[in-house]
Amino acid sequence: MTEAELASYPVDDPRSSVDWSDGGTVLAFVNEVAGGRRLLEALRERVDAGADAVAVAAPQNQPVVGQIVDRDEIREAALSRVEVTQSVLAEFGIEASGAVMDPEPSLALDDAVRAFAPREVLLSSLYEARFGLLRRDLVEWAKDRFEIPVTHIPVRVDDDAVRWDVTHTLVVGTQTIASPELIESLKARAAETPHRYTIICPRSGDLSREEVVERLARTVAELYRAEIDAIGQPMSPEPFAAIENAIEHYRIDDIIISTLAGEQSKWLEQGLLEKVREITDKPVNHYEASSGSRTEQRAPSAESAGVRT
Repeated sequence: MTEAELASYPVDDPRSSVDWSDGGTVLAFVNEVAGGRRLLEALRERVDAGADAVAVAAPQNQPVVGQIVDRDEIREAALSRVEVTQSVLAEFGIEASGAVMDPEPSLALDDAVRAFAPREVLLSSLYEARFGLLRRDLVEWAKDRFEIPVTHIPVRVDDDAVRWDVTHTLVVGTQTIASPELIESLKARAAETPHRYTIICPRSGDLSREEVVERLARTVAELYRAEIDAIGQPMSPEPFAAIENAIEHYRIDDIIISTLAGEQSKWLEQGLLEKVREITDKPVNHYEASSGSRTEQRAPSAESAGVRT
């Protein structure tokens, strides 16, 4: 984080105060939303300084986008936050253990600190994270609770809206989310004007949650390597409901829906593009791409990849 950014947002300095020369564990606690590029940078700094173990933990609470009623789906959303973070770290050569904890964030963090015995906690959450009936501030509670350093690494959702120089793009895709063509298109957009991407992966076909996590993590990691901000989350709702939730909870300037080409896409058959255009006045772009699976090596043709508005 630059000095200008530190001055603009009253958040913790992400640089570690711990002497890592003797090793130890750093705990990343991801609350409500998967950690972004700043969490990755903070973890890499600590590993480079000598931290020899990384742990990722999340409470089984509601994700920031949408409301989930089913308890199993809430646990799956928390597990996805952990696994996406682990997979992104693995893309950068960092292995991390992971755990899903109690639904109550304070109890979950307490349990994670006891389980992993970290020398520092990186608390990745929204700018303001509150819990319990009294709506206590989670970050301030944690700093008072633990003797070890607790560093807040905010994932700014609402606060990003004040930066009008950044285009906030919602990217929707599952089968194609790791497509090289799509990733290059996102990079090209960001090279023209500053972008921040929110990526959601709704249910699609027979892809397992593990496959979706792996594809999403590859895409997020590629954007991070290009120093582009992005957050991503697999989502249990069907595509239209997932997009509705995202439009309600995020600042969005435009939407990209990525599908398989033509008749291969169930989303196109179901009229997803038309449904989304009916509920928003934001530009909705359609991108056709390959599946992005690791086994797919076929180069895209001019007819099979491209943006349509």
